[in-house]
Amino acid sequence: MRDFSADLAHLAINTATLRKQLALPAILEACARRGIRRVCPWRDQVASAGLASVARHLKDAGLGLSGYCRGGFFPAADAAGLRAALDDNRRAVDEAKTLGAPCLVLVVGALPGALQGRPAHNDIALARAQVVDGIAATLAYARQVGMPLAIEPLHPMQAADRACINTTEHALDICDALDASQTGALGVAIDVYHTWWDPKLESQIARAGHERLLAYHVCDWLLPTRDLLNDRGMMGDGIVELQKIRGFVEAAGYAGPAEVEIFSERWWSTPAAAVLDTCVARYHTVV
Repeated sequence: MRDFSADLAHLAINTATLRKQLALPAILEACARRGIRRVCPWRDQVASAGLASVARHLKDAGLGLSGYCRGGFFPAADAAGLRAALDDNRRAVDEAKTLGAPCLVLVVGALPGALQGRPAHNDIALARAQVVDGIAATLAYARQVGMPLAIEPLHPMQAADRACINTTEHALDICDALDASQTGALGVAIDVYHTWWDPKLESQIARAGHERLLAYHVCDWLLPTRDLLNDRGMMGDGIVELQKIRGFVEAAGYAGPAEVEIFSERWWSTPAAAVLDTCVARYHTVV
């Protein structure tokens, strides 16, 4: 495996990790000061700061992207909602291209309305069919502009409201169906928070290979986890076999960054400088 102890060449910060302490421009400045060269911004943060302004800031700071969060949420209760989702994903592709992202991460969605506590139906098979159709349509446009799409399988606890694609195997089945020749246009984002438990994880990462491994996200799973969305652990504070999983992705040919993505009320209430310092220390020692 690569040596992470000497420098920060393979560290990236997902900007959600600091979203409650700092606005996006300040996050970019804080990362640049520490020699962290790659970030993964979220669309709402980019919208608040202004797309053109963020693009200039990234260039001036010498920062690159490890990905762009996020597209997806394809299912809808009616034809108008399906069209709106496709329009929004096309905009996400364009934004990712403007910022120079290596991929657009897709959190695919699930039962329409469930995220607001009011699901329009409980037909998860229909939601999954709409996800495949939505990815296919978005892929057709993304190919035109040269923006790879990375399907992120989410933990089954979020199958109803955030993503009805819940295993790496299922995500890769969709990749094989829509991009059988493995052109690099469609792949997966492996987030250890969502995938560490999967008994097929090693074999499916090997199946993905370097062509389909587009992003790798790290944090930890705490015992106990008090909130299934916003209680992710800092690397080394939980039970995920971080270096073993990194070994899987590197053995499969992944050479990109380890992107720290932590949704945590605890870490959001910690000063940003301390969060980044801890991310750097854990990157060197446990990631």
